Amino acid sequence: MNRDRRVRRGLRAVAAWIRSAPGTYIWLLILFFTTVALHHMSPDFEQDFLRQRSTNIHELSQNPVRVLITSAMWIDGGRWLPYAVLYTVFHAPAERWLGTLRWLAVCVAAHVLATLISELALLKAIHDGIAPHSAVNSLDIGVSYALAGVTAVLTYHITAPWRYGYLAVLLAVYTVPLVTGRTFTDFGHFLAVLIGLCCYPLVRGRGKAWNPKETLTALWVNVRA
Repeated sequence: MNRDRRVRRGLRAVAAWIRSAPGTYIWLLILFFTTVALHHMSPDFEQDFLRQRSTNIHELSQNPVRVLITSAMWIDGGRWLPYAVLYTVFHAPAERWLGTLRWLAVCVAAHVLATLISELALLKAIHDGIAPHSAVNSLDIGVSYALAGVTAVLTYHITAPWRYGYLAVLLAVYTVPLVTGRTFTDFGHFLAVLIGLCCYPLVRGRGKAWNPKETLTALWVNVRA
């Protein structure tokens, strides 16, 4: 009887945890089902299928709204588990802190603006002969721009001086690939971080910032108890 009570209590706790960030876990569930669907496709069909849902130059010129939405529902290479971890670490806390609508606004701003600006940069590179014309049909799907934007906006949820260390690491993570790789996706990720940082007006009045020192102190007390 006690065991059943503990199981029910645990299930209620999990349900409450999920309800505290519904958008995050609904999006993650969609990515899970689309990843399963990809595993049942042949490699050739999968590439053609994803390219039609990609925010490349060709698809954006045909139906920009459709591909901007559908591209965020698929991830290439079956990387659902790493994204599940990242969503739990970054997206869920951001949604609980900002609220679902403001969290979604950050996601949409980072995903849409970083996509459009990076694709315009790629289009200019094609016209200048720096990139091949075949790049108009490049595969560009996923949620990494939204993730970068949300990761950036969380900077404001951390108290100083910890905030500055977090920001330094964040900028290093996204600047190094931009300098060394110099691909349009590296540029898009860097833009998404800047867009997330520009979402400061959305974080005003969202409650007390997180102090890592308090968390570490509480953990230390529990360990020693």
